[in-house]
Amino acid sequence: MTSAREEAIRATSVRDVTDWWSTAVSDIEPGIIRLRGYPVEELIPNAGFAETIWLMVRGELPGKAQAALLEKALVAAVDHGPQAPSIAAARMAATCGVGLHGAMSTGVGLLGDVHGGAGQQCLALLERLREVSEKEGVETAVAKALAESRARRQHVPGFGHRFHPRDPRRDPLLEAVAEQVAAGVVEGRHLRIAQELERQLAAGRSRPVPMNIDGATAVVYGELGFPAELARGLFILSRSVGILAHAWEETRSGRRIKGPLPPPLLPTYVGAAERRVPRS
Repeated sequence: MTSAREEAIRATSVRDVTDWWSTAVSDIEPGIIRLRGYPVEELIPNAGFAETIWLMVRGELPGKAQAALLEKALVAAVDHGPQAPSIAAARMAATCGVGLHGAMSTGVGLLGDVHGGAGQQCLALLERLREVSEKEGVETAVAKALAESRARRQHVPGFGHRFHPRDPRRDPLLEAVAEQVAAGVVEGRHLRIAQELERQLAAGRSRPVPMNIDGATAVVYGELGFPAELARGLFILSRSVGILAHAWEETRSGRRIKGPLPPPLLPTYVGAAERRVPRS
């Protein structure tokens, strides 16, 4: 009697096996590497890293102006020092002897919804507002969204910063987008909506609530046609450079088991006072 395993093997062709990992991203044969159809030996001298990132995730090479705008966003988010949990964690991991790969994976693993996810959340908001604004206009769409946010006591992702009164990365990124709007490279709809959000958030306040790096890069990625989920992936790709640099620096410092507080400082204890264990 033929077993189920033997029958499955007999029914599976070589084509079934090779199709199992079918991909449109890369074509690899002995002596051949093609990325989205382009021979790697032609990409190396003719395409920059930002262009190659675009090619790999979008399937086609970008125009020079598109690649330059993408590169600006990638550069802007590279690092924010050990104040960022991902950087601090990577540095601590590096002192534990896990190697650069372990330190980097530790840092990247912390880029979640709260730390690292605001760009994706902001772009998702901009996309929703873009759809609504087609019927109601930008000002009305933004006003309704902010009213809902305030009613739910929700933070608006991409605006305000815990550290910077005005994020120094905001202006050069938005200026670069505005230049490409004027040149006809991008439409400018995400930029307009984000600026209207910024304007209405500041209304009636003594201090404005300017866009931060997450909001500014969300504008860039949205104008370039990247979906919201890829905005987080691109942020992770960018921030991994800073994680690598900090992990490498910490590895070479010679320190071991570096914790979050320098000795002799100890975390504040807020639990019960010392007490005796009851004796039986």
